[in-house]
Amino acid sequence: MFKKDDCFRLGNIVKLHSFKGEVTIFLDVDEPEEFRKLESVFVDFDDKLIPFFIEKITLRNNGFAVVKFEDNDNERQVKKLVKCGLYLPLESLPELDGDEFYYHEIEGYKAIDKNLGEIGIVSGILDYASNPLIQLEYQSREILIPKQDQFIERLDKESKTIYLNLPEGLLDIYFNDHTNDEN
Repeated sequence: MFKKDDCFRLGNIVKLHSFKGEVTIFLDVDEPEEFRKLESVFVDFDDKLIPFFIEKITLRNNGFAVVKFEDNDNERQVKKLVKCGLYLPLESLPELDGDEFYYHEIEGYKAIDKNLGEIGIVSGILDYASNPLIQLEYQSREILIPKQDQFIERLDKESKTIYLNLPEGLLDIYFNDHTNDEN
């Protein structure tokens, strides 16, 4: 049985699609078309990953797809799955080239800025659709760095290091005292 730590979140079941047991899912990935031949997924139901085999998947626009799970032939059977998360094992992720990375891969990486040197260890990625943020601790404060190509010089997977070139003043906003001393 797979645990969530051994998997990545693929997306979630958004709504019922038909009375024949189909559901609409959202694939929260950069390249949804890479999952057009998906054979199975784990559904996070009551905090347990339950395997579901896919009879049919039809990709739609903007990461949405219509899915028919095997042995689920009516609305009543799949209604309980709406809003559940979808997961796949980490090893099923497509191989990436060079400096490309999946968010979960850089957790624990040492972050080194071109001008400041070592600035901390990546503790996570806040995956906001329009602006993902790299989260790390620097001088006992949580720092959020936009995950933008111009800020990431390179990634060294062997040494687990991410090399950054942060804009001047970015880290200063976390250390300036913004209290008003007027009395």
